[in-house]
Amino acid sequence: MPAAPITFFNRLTRRLETEAVYGGGFLRFTYENPLGALPLHALVKRAAFSRWYGSRMDTPASREKIAPFLATYGLDTSEFADAPDTFRTFNEFFYRKLKPLARPIAPGDDVITFPADGRHLVLPDIAACTDFFIKGTRFNLAALLRDDSLAARYAHGSMLISRLCPVDYHRFHFPCAGVPGVPRFINGPLYSVSPIALRRRASIHWENKREITVLRTAALGDVLLLEVGATCVGSIVQTYIPGAPIEKGDEKGYFRFGGSCFITIFEPGKIQFSDDLIEHSRAGHEVYARMGDVAAHARG
Repeated sequence: MPAAPITFFNRLTRRLETEAVYGGGFLRFTYENPLGALPLHALVKRAAFSRWYGSRMDTPASREKIAPFLATYGLDTSEFADAPDTFRTFNEFFYRKLKPLARPIAPGDDVITFPADGRHLVLPDIAACTDFFIKGTRFNLAALLRDDSLAARYAHGSMLISRLCPVDYHRFHFPCAGVPGVPRFINGPLYSVSPIALRRRASIHWENKREITVLRTAALGDVLLLEVGATCVGSIVQTYIPGAPIEKGDEKGYFRFGGSCFITIFEPGKIQFSDDLIEHSRAGHEVYARMGDVAAHARG
């Protein structure tokens, strides 16, 4: 039986909406149809497939996809730092920059902001989550971090999962001020991070290729920042300087073509997520919000 449509709560419109899934037909065949298992495991999840598809988005011919994409998904081009007709390839358009005022950063030393545009899900206590997309599935933090001592330290911590769709702004930013370390790379396959895939394979987050950065902060301790690759993500590009102090909202990097995911993990007892995130995550709905908006507050 096909999975139900993907619905999410849009913080901007204050209502539940249905996601227009880019490449939805292909995703549903690959992850919901038994016949899709063969191409999924033989080709789609492999890095070579994503490199090949990503390289197509770097060709001059790919720029012809920009105008139809804008027309189909109705992106607000007034936010773009550069005019749509100046992008030489689809990938340049995909990881475009925005005007600074397009994403104002919520003020306040106690305010933690979303690191990216996207659909967000929270786990206020990671160890207490027993139904991660599939009933009876716990989030496997040890597998995600590949570090048992680190996993034990954050077992009862709080997690923000930010899922970026191809239509989203694909640069990611620091959710609070601090000093970031060097990212640690963990190799893996490249499954889709869409709920269509997660409803069949909840372990995708701790299987896929990812990078982990420790952000040392004054008030929140060490915050873990993870970029998780996905099908057709050509690469994760870091633009920050390890060891150099950063401010809340500073750019950390960007994803090249494809849907992707950014995970933020806080030490136990350090933060309180916004009420709408807790309410809708508990009901199984992601919350759409933009980079720079309020995601949580530091506990006093």
